[in-house]
Amino acid sequence: MKRTMIILALALATGGALGSMGVLAQGAAPKASAAMPASASAGASAGAAPVAPAAKREARVEERIAYLHKQLKITPAQEPQWKTFAEVMRANGQNMGRLYRQRAQAEPTQSALDNMKQYALLAQAHADDMKQLVDAFEPLYDSMSPEQKKLADTTFRQHDRGARSAKPGAAAKP
Repeated sequence: MKRTMIILALALATGGALGSMGVLAQGAAPKASAAMPASASAGASAGAAPVAPAAKREARVEERIAYLHKQLKITPAQEPQWKTFAEVMRANGQNMGRLYRQRAQAEPTQSALDNMKQYALLAQAHADDMKQLVDAFEPLYDSMSPEQKKLADTTFRQHDRGARSAKPGAAAKP
């Protein structure tokens, strides 16, 4: 269960909520969801000063947003829909980060029942955040050209497959 929580937290924190629909990510963030380009993760760890977990999570969400913007070839006409989607990704990541911090603080003294209740709250928050993410993504997806839709479909499928098939400790694909 702890491994599942870690994977869920990582997926959500990186747009990760995006994992359950490919990238659609909070990552949520829960969701929140998910990876960043290899160059970004390498730069973050190579000789850099320690960064607070919240700052790392926010950076991963921003990297994921930038990656998707480029990968999906968002046009100027699609920017309003994109901005809405990106803001939901950010909000989902913040929400899931807050919930996971609360869980981590309470965990050492929690009863099994309280632990399960808190996990249920996380799962419900993830579902709620995903609904918001889907609602924000749908108008963007509807505005996409056939080429962009194909890119989105492929990108989200690859991301989802990478998150499920990755070996523990392996870097996830963007």
